[in-house]
Amino acid sequence: MVRVMATGVFDLLHPGHVAFLREARKLGDELVVVVARDSTAKRFKHPPITPESNRLEMVGALKPVDRALLGNEGDIYEILDEIRPDVIALGFDQVHNEERIREECAKHGLANTRVVRLPKFEGDLDGTRKIVRRVAEWIELHEKLERVEGSKEIRKPRK
Repeated sequence: MVRVMATGVFDLLHPGHVAFLREARKLGDELVVVVARDSTAKRFKHPPITPESNRLEMVGALKPVDRALLGNEGDIYEILDEIRPDVIALGFDQVHNEERIREECAKHGLANTRVVRLPKFEGDLDGTRKIVRRVAEWIELHEKLERVEGSKEIRKPRK
């Protein structure tokens, strides 16, 4: 059995995440997904909008995922001892250094673990930043419309 490991923050789950996990699942028989802790997300990327417990639940509910678990705080490579992956799937935009991952795998007795960088998924709203930007644009438009059209609030007539 070939065990594939994928990792990520998975904040504001979107089609790019689903495509990444589908492609990762094709690399083996079992897909184990490590969801970054809030503290890890802050350290490497940005403070997440969605708490780690919610992100874990959402990722675990996805069809390609056999098992989802929270990553370790501190040394992110300690999880290798628990999962023992045959393949580590990386998203096209993940900042992880492939050579460093191979070195860490070797330190954990996983010298034969393959590291695979998956191709970019092209689609509308395929990234958290795109979603946030779209929501911000929508709010800005809504605020402009309110200024132009006046408040949409229903006012009770005065007696």
